[in-house]
Amino acid sequence: MAKKATDVMELDDVSKSIIEQLQQDGRRSYAAIAKAVGLSEAAVRQRVHRLLDLGVMQIVAVTNPLELGFPRQAMIGIKVKGPLEPVAEELEAYEEVDYVVITAGTFDVLAEVVCEDDDHLLEVISQKIRAIDGVVGTETFMYLSLRKQTYTWGVR
Repeated sequence: MAKKATDVMELDDVSKSIIEQLQQDGRRSYAAIAKAVGLSEAAVRQRVHRLLDLGVMQIVAVTNPLELGFPRQAMIGIKVKGPLEPVAEELEAYEEVDYVVITAGTFDVLAEVVCEDDDHLLEVISQKIRAIDGVVGTETFMYLSLRKQTYTWGVR
């Protein structure tokens, strides 16, 4: 189950600095981070593992879908009748879906998909997303040009 917005973990300034260091470069060594934040390498390693274990952060490779043979990306707005969570949970299981959020407004759920081509996108929309119980409509926003995608917004 996803954490609620009210389940915020209090982080001290050192943990925030560690996260910011890793947002800048997820491959940055513990030694380099330790030097930047004023802790020992062992203390940084311990804090990083704690932040990972608690689900506060992830360290992942961010790929460029275009370079990996997935030139068609789209955000799909989904209207749902009934409970939203089962629809979101089913979307999470699809390998083409890399982002799912329950929203308020015109759409109940937004899902970002990464596909091989337009035929693949059509298959995902028609045979997977629209086949989910409770889905009553979709609207597809195809990406023409990804202008900015960043993960360095800090921890404030």
